[in-house]
Order: sequence, then C-alpha cells, then structure tokens
Amino acid sequence: MNRFRLVYCLLMRCSVGIVLLPAAALTVQADEPTTPSASTPDQVSSEEAFQHDVVPFLEMHCVGCHGGKKPKAELPLDQFVKHADVDSDRDSWQAVFDMVSGHEMPPEDRPQPSAAERDRFLVWISARLEEFDCSEHRHPGRVTIRRLNRTEYDNTIRDLVGVDFHPSQDFPDDNLGNGFDNMGEMLSLPPLLMEKYVAAAEQIVDRMLADKSLRDQIIFCRPSQEVSARDCVQRIVRRFVTRAYRRPARQGEIDRLMLLAKAANDHGRDFDHSVGFAIQAVLVSPHFLFRVELDDELPETESRLLNDYELATRLSYFLWSSMPDRQLFQVAASGKLSQDKVLNEQIQRMLLDPKSDALVENLVGQWLQLRALAIMEPDPEQYPDFDEALREAMEQETLHFFQHVMRSDRSVLEILDADYSFVNERLARHYGFNEVSGRDFRKVKLTDSRRGGVLTHASVLTLTSNPTRTSPVKRGKWILENILGTPPPPPPPNVEELAEGDDAELLGSLRERMEQHRADPNCAVCHTKMDALGFGFENFDGIGAWREKDGKFQIDPSGTLPGGRSFQGPSDLRAILKTSYRDDFVRCLAEKVLTFAVGRGLESYDGCAVDEIIAELENNDYRFSVLIEAIVRSDPFRMRGSKGD
Repeated sequence: MNRFRLVYCLLMRCSVGIVLLPAAALTVQADEPTTPSASTPDQVSSEEAFQHDVVPFLEMHCVGCHGGKKPKAELPLDQFVKHADVDSDRDSWQAVFDMVSGHEMPPEDRPQPSAAERDRFLVWISARLEEFDCSEHRHPGRVTIRRLNRTEYDNTIRDLVGVDFHPSQDFPDDNLGNGFDNMGEMLSLPPLLMEKYVAAAEQIVDRMLADKSLRDQIIFCRPSQEVSARDCVQRIVRRFVTRAYRRPARQGEIDRLMLLAKAANDHGRDFDHSVGFAIQAVLVSPHFLFRVELDDELPETESRLLNDYELATRLSYFLWSSMPDRQLFQVAASGKLSQDKVLNEQIQRMLLDPKSDALVENLVGQWLQLRALAIMEPDPEQYPDFDEALREAMEQETLHFFQHVMRSDRSVLEILDADYSFVNERLARHYGFNEVSGRDFRKVKLTDSRRGGVLTHASVLTLTSNPTRTSPVKRGKWILENILGTPPPPPPPNVEELAEGDDAELLGSLRERMEQHRADPNCAVCHTKMDALGFGFENFDGIGAWREKDGKFQIDPSGTLPGGRSFQGPSDLRAILKTSYRDDFVRCLAEKVLTFAVGRGLESYDGCAVDEIIAELENNDYRFSVLIEAIVRSDPFRMRGSKGD
C-alpha cells in the first residue's frame, strides 16, 4: 500500500493496520475524496491546530483516565499542554497514535469521538511525529562498562584458551534488564563473583597446562640459545593480552605481567607455570572481564565513533557472544573494519559461522522467553504424552527455524507465518506428521493451514499455557509483548480468579467463563484484544497439539480485533498479523534486536535509529541480514555517547 493510500484510508475510515504516516504523505490531491474538516499539512504542525484539534480530544476522551496523580498505564496526558510537548516524549505519542488509530482507545464503553474528530487528532499527531528532526536530536547513547555475562565468559574462555568446560556454571546468575542478561547496568561485580573468577582462572590455566596441544598453542615460545626466557615471556604475554583484552597490549601492561612471571619463577616454578601465573592475572583483569571502551581524551560534550577494535568487539559479542576471531582481529588491525563494504563482508561471514548459533540461542531464547520452557511442568494427567524428549524437541524446532531464517537470509516476516518448519520423529508424532523418523531434525513443508511461524510452535504454545489448561490471556499477552511490542498494563488489584476444576464446566466453555470474568469494563479495555489473540490459537492444547474440542465443548477460534478485523482461526489470524500488524512486528523486532546488540535499554532518542533500521528492512524485502547490517551501521551501535549525557 503506497503512502497516499495509507492517508486516504485513514481519512475515509478504511480498516488498515496501525501505521505512522509520514508528513510527506499527507498531501492529498485535489481530485481525491477526503474528509472536508481534516486539517491541512500546514495547519497540523501549528500551536493553533494543537489547541483546536488535539487538546479538546484529550480533555474529552483521554485525561479522565490518563491524568491526575495516578494516570492509567503511567501515561499522564494532562501534562501535554503545548504542541512542543509532543517532542519531549515521542514514544508516548507514538503509543497514543497506535491505540487511537487501532480503535483500542477510547474504550468501547466510553463516549466515542466522531470520525472527523478522530481523523483530525491522528493527522496532527502523525505530522508532528514525522516533523521530528532526527538530525537535531541524534544521540548514540552511552553503554555502561559491561561485564561479560556467564555465556559470554564461557565462550570467550573457549575461544581464547581452548578450554571448553563451562566454568561459569558455578557463578551467580546474571540479572536481567529489558528482557536480556547482557545489559551493562545490570552486570555488577559482587565480591562473591570476583572470588569465583579467581578460582576459575586457576582451573583454566591448570587444564591448559595439562593439555599439551593447548599448552603449545599458548606457550608457543621456549627459551633457547637464540631466545632468552625474558624475550619468550614477553612474546607470549603480548599475544595473549592482545587477544584477551581485545585490543593491542600496552607495554606497561606487559611489563607488570612479566614481573609476575618472574616472581613465580623466583619462587621455584618452572617456565610453563611461571607463564601460567601471568595468564591467571590476565583472566581476572577488568580489561578481560569487562568490555572496556575508554574515553580518556573525549570531551564531556562530544560523542565519538568507536575505533576498529571496539567495533570488532561489539560485533563479535553481538553475533557470537564471544571474542573476535583471528580474521576479525586482522581486519580491525588494518583499520578497514569501519568501512561499510568491509563491515558487511564480516557480518555475512560471521552469520554463516556455526558460532552465530549463539545469536539465535541467546537472542531468541530471551526475546521469545524460550528459556522458560525448561521449567514448564504440564500436568501429567492432562498431558501424559509430555516428556523430556518432547520438551527438547520443542525447543530445537524453534532454534532450527531461526537458524534457517538467519543463514538462508529469509524474510523476518516468516517468523509470523511460514509454510515450513523443522521436526524430528518425536515432534512429528506430536504434530500428527507422517514419514519423519529418527532423532535428527529435518525441514518439512506444512501442507495444511493449521501451523505456520513461531506462534504455532509447540514451544511457544506450551510456555504460554497453564499446567492444566491453555491460557488465552497468557497467549494474547505474550503476542502483545513479544510480537507487537505493545504490552498491556498490569491488571487492576483484587481481580477474581477464573473458575477452575471439574465444576467449572458447569459455568460454560472456557470462552464463556472468560467473557463472564471480564465483565468489568476496566478489564475489558485490555482483554478485548488480548483474549481475541489468545483464542485464535485455542485449537492448540496446553502442549501445542491440535484439537477440535476442549473437553465436551467445541472450540471456537474466531474473533474480532479492534478496528473490526475478524478471523475464523489461526490461519486467518496469522495472515492479519503478517499484514495489518506487520509494522508493529517489525518495529518490535528492530527494538528487541537493537537492545540486545547495544546492551542497554532504548531511549526516546533511539527512535530515529529504529526508524532507519525499519526503512532499510522495508526497502530490502525484510531480509534477516539487512536487519543485522542496519543495526551494526546505526549510531547506537557504531558510536559512544558523551560523558555529559
């Protein structure tokens, strides 16, 4: 749909998806039908238009709930009294636009604006958001010095020393922030963890020294008539420190480590163990344990581009959750990594490397909450077929699917709906597929409309269910949070629990009981959309198997979403999500991956970078590699913000 048609549909009350209309698209040709009362582009950006078209709308339909001391959804719309106030909170106004254009606000039980009032309100917001000048508000943000999390530590030790024994299993759990465990501000270093690092360093060096192959790779030089012990230690330490600190070693650092090696030798340790003592010190250094980006020479008011070593480190921990490999180090040393062509070549190479499985496991495992599958306990009486083999197969299907999208450079929209998946014999039997045998996973074509995309994976369907039954609320909430990026507000206090047990069926089907349960208008505001999304997948039971009935009740998977979009079952609903809600999904995906990539929560000033990432996807068939390349080229990834912000 072109830009003019989007505006035309908005003004003429068509049912289109939630969109952010560019100001350039608001010019309507004279011979096209339009709403006579709608404001013109010149008017919508003015204070007069704000006072005429926006303030009365807010006062009549919004501030009653979103105002006062405790505004609902923590959205105080009564604080916006001038048109310039919109610029101060772009994210909130984008949310307002989405809710009003999607007919989710005002609630159905409240007075509704006329078509002309709604249109004038939306046109003004759209134009104001589009007028936001990214060139004046660009800021790359500033990442807190970031400790390696447990996964990154294990992978880095594996690639640095060659010891792959997961020393972090004994470490305290990493705290989560913004849904991920690699957020800089959450990765503190308590004394207990420091003790664990010291103990792990000793174990790592002992294992390295005990393995002749590993020992010879690291201690590659030995004293001889041609090379003194001091020179050998210096060569070994310089190479190890450069790799461990992910930048060229400094002479002062080398000198201090050589003193440690000498002290060990003076106390009777042989050459290998003396060098090992210095290596232990490297493994507990802040320059190894943290991803350090120094700003010693940066004025407090300026931002800067990352140097090539810092860029290589951000790239490798984004795509591999580990340190740069030899080739990436070499490109960084050449000073060419920051060149777009060279950078894209490295991205493509790294995505095809098996180490990029870490991107799928860590990004998808947390974004889609797939890690929670490990603690799900479906009731054995309700679901006797569930076992550990099925649990593992569920998880592997989703991981294999994302690996395929990544390595085959497929459209990210296939996450919502695709005509293929990956199963082994155990999962195929659960799905009712024939002619699949063995433990290995294989790609299969989906021949009916029941399944398609991650929303119909047994992993997602299981982790969004209760132990004894499905939960349309959980499934709908999960979609709002993780697919559409529009999480509902917390439920009001003292909400009565849904009737459960054998006697519950006397009150009707699950759908009927939930309709009774949400009779409170305060609940219906959120549940109208959330429950409809959940019931669209009600044909899948609590562990993702297809069914036609829930107990004695025939399942009704139909529904209507705000704005009048109706569906009859999961196939229709997936199609609606892939088309009408495509923009919401793409924005949610871009924000989630960017958050994971930069290791911090996104701020309002990151909106410009997200818009640019989305534009790149739209212009390149939504291919996965384009998403990664656009994120890596973005200011939040390539730059470091000033100290003063």
